[in-house]
Amino acid sequence: MRQLFGTDGIRGIAGTAPLDVKTVYAVGLALAHQLRPGALQSGLVGPRVILGRDTRESSPWIANLLAAALRAGGAEVESAGIVPTPAIAFLAHTHGFHAGVVISASHNPWEDNGIKLFGPDGKKLPDQTELAIEEILFKHAIATEPPELDSLPPLEDHLPYALEYVAFLLAATPGLSLAGLKIVVDCANGAASTIAPVLFSQLGGEVKVLNASPDGRNINDHCGALYPKTVAAAVADRGAQLGITFDGDADRCLFAGATNNVVNGDAILLMAARDLHSRGLLTGGVVVATTMSNMGLEAALKRSGIAMLRAQVGDRYVLELMQQKHAALGGEQSGHILFPHLATTGDGLLTALVVLDLMVRTGQTIEQLTADLTVFPQTIVNVKVREKKPLESIPAVAERIRAAEAELADSGRVVIRYSGTEALARVMIEAEDESAMRRHAEAIAEAIRAELGA
Repeated sequence: MRQLFGTDGIRGIAGTAPLDVKTVYAVGLALAHQLRPGALQSGLVGPRVILGRDTRESSPWIANLLAAALRAGGAEVESAGIVPTPAIAFLAHTHGFHAGVVISASHNPWEDNGIKLFGPDGKKLPDQTELAIEEILFKHAIATEPPELDSLPPLEDHLPYALEYVAFLLAATPGLSLAGLKIVVDCANGAASTIAPVLFSQLGGEVKVLNASPDGRNINDHCGALYPKTVAAAVADRGAQLGITFDGDADRCLFAGATNNVVNGDAILLMAARDLHSRGLLTGGVVVATTMSNMGLEAALKRSGIAMLRAQVGDRYVLELMQQKHAALGGEQSGHILFPHLATTGDGLLTALVVLDLMVRTGQTIEQLTADLTVFPQTIVNVKVREKKPLESIPAVAERIRAAEAELADSGRVVIRYSGTEALARVMIEAEDESAMRRHAEAIAEAIRAELGA
C-alpha cells in the first residue's frame, strides 16, 4: 500500500511532511533511480526529466530542490516554467522525456502543494510504479541529507515549451474561430494564467480574462473551478454567451451559460458523447464516468443509445477502464475530461476548445446542447477525519449506510469514500426524494464525525 502517493500524486502542506525538504529531495533521488534502467536501455547515460509548476509561493523552491535531487541521481532536467499540468504530459510524450514532473496541488489552497508524475507516454504513472518509487525512497533515498535551499540556483525556464503547447491546443480544433462570441475566462490565478490569454487571443471573438494575476497566495482564492458561480456572475454582468473556469493547474474546467447556470463535467460528457456518436467516433458506444456522476447523465446517454460505465474516482482510474473497454471518451463530474484521440491526459484548456468548437459547428448554445439533462438531487458532505479507517469496519457508520441504501433502493445512490488528496471522508447521496437524500447524508456524516472526526 502506498504511503506518500494518493490518487493524484503526493500532496500536503508545503514545508511539512510529506512536502518537507528532506522528503522532497528523497522523492527526486528515488525517481532518478527508478528511471535509470529505462535510460540505459535507450542508450543514454541518465534519464531526461521535464519539470513544470503552478503559481504557488512554494512551487519554486520545491521545483529547485527536486531538480537538484534528480541531477544528483544522474538525470538531466529541463524546466518548462509555469504551465498547466497537461502541458508537461504533452511535452514529456512529444520530446521523449523519461518522466514529467508537475509541482502543483491543483484545486487546493495556496498553502498546499504537490508532486505529480507522468511517464514517457504522457500518462500518469501507474500505482505499481509509484509504489516502487516509495520503496526506493524509504530504503535508500530518505537517508541522504538534502542541500541547503539557499545554495540552489533558480531553475532556468525554457519558455518556448509553453508556446509549443499553445500550438498543440490550436491544432486540436483546426479552424476554430470565436468571431461573434463574447466569452469570459477565469484562470483561478493559477497555471492557466500564463497560457489562456495567449491561446484565446489567437481565436478571435471578445474574450475577457479574469483572475490571471497570481501573487503566490491567491490561487483558487474564491475563483476558478471551485467557485464556478464567480464566472457565471461575470457572464451575466457582461452579457456573454459562455464562461470558462479552470482549476489551479488547469487540468479540468467547468462552464457557465448565458442563463447563469453552471455546467459541470457530467454535462460536458453528454455533449461530447453525442457529438462523437453522431460522427461515428464513439468506439463501442460507451462513455466512462465515475461513481460520482449523476444518474441523470446515465439516463440521458441511454436515450441516445450510449452506455455509461463507472470507474472509481480519479482520472487515472477512468483512463484505465477506458483502455480496457477501448472507450473514446471518459471523465469526472469535477471537469476532468479525457479525449484519448486528442491528448494523453485530462486538459481543461483542450476541453474548453472542444466545447467551443461544438458550439460553433452546431450553432447551439451550451444550454441547448444540454437541455434534456435532468439532474437528480445530489448532495456531497465532506467530513474532516483524523485517520482513514475502513468505514465498513465501523458499526455505527455501516449501519447508517445500510439504512440509506435500503430506503433509497432503485430511486437513489449512496457513495461514501475517502478523498485521495485530502483528509476527508466524502458522503455523496443522490435520490429522487430530496428530503430523504439530505436526511441520510447528514446521518452518515454525523456517524463519521463521531468516530473519526478531526
